[in-house]
Amino acid sequence: MARDPLPWLRQHPHWHRTAEVLFWVLVIGLHALLNTAVARADMREAGLPWGWWEAAVWEGTSHLALLALIPAIVAWTRRFPLYWDTLARHLPWHLLGSVLFSLAHVAGMVALRHALHAAAGQAYGFGPFWSEWGYEYLKDVRAYAAIVGGITVYRLLLLRLQGEARVLDAPEATPPEPAPAPADTPPPRPERFLVRQLRKEFLIAAHDIDSVQAQANYVALRVNGREYLLRSTLAEFARQLDPARFVQVHRSYLVNLDRVTEIEPLDSGDAKLTLRDGSAVPCSRRYRAALQEAAAGR
Repeated sequence: MARDPLPWLRQHPHWHRTAEVLFWVLVIGLHALLNTAVARADMREAGLPWGWWEAAVWEGTSHLALLALIPAIVAWTRRFPLYWDTLARHLPWHLLGSVLFSLAHVAGMVALRHALHAAAGQAYGFGPFWSEWGYEYLKDVRAYAAIVGGITVYRLLLLRLQGEARVLDAPEATPPEPAPAPADTPPPRPERFLVRQLRKEFLIAAHDIDSVQAQANYVALRVNGREYLLRSTLAEFARQLDPARFVQVHRSYLVNLDRVTEIEPLDSGDAKLTLRDGSAVPCSRRYRAALQEAAAGR
């Protein structure tokens, strides 16, 4: 099997959430500091009686409200990803998303400004909401587009670095009038998948897959501690796997029974599955009975 083009990529599933949070905190925090300095300079040039405190409150509250909305934008882009094949269908949803984002952003920053000014014994007036919001929306729509664009580029880059899989030996097309097959004949299933990773290609066997996780328009195939994405829904992909080997344990997860080393029941009725590579997979209680039945039949 080909080596990873970047050694740190193998650890990506373990640290990427923390890295992404730190990235947005640093980027938005730095932008807030720069905007505060610019706002203070504009105030001084205009001869306004406001100082650093006012500039810091205005810019800080705006950027704090913006930072709080990043998880919502990430979730929205997962639900409505902007790729070439989805652009026309999902762009109207992002126009709606920009409006919802701006309304939430303005409402959040105004609430924070009222609270901070009240704590300082001062009054704050935002002005007529809808007229002021129209002005804010012109700025917010650019921020929304920049954030969505950044998330989309990051996901495409990550997809290229991680590698994208496809079915190598898909079942052949069914003839117009097939001969009747015995009732117990299983449907043909792919035995291997082709993975493309930075202009390299290599094969992974279906039985080497540890687990499968649904991720928007893709499923992530976890193999020996690495993840490869394949464009499919979880239900579609599950039909291509051996049901005696792969079991759905969560609405977003399938596991290879041969890779499960431990089942830890939780007080909630759910369970945590530990796989051979040390990774953990959630098992919801609605799937526990099916898991136990499948494991008993192994």
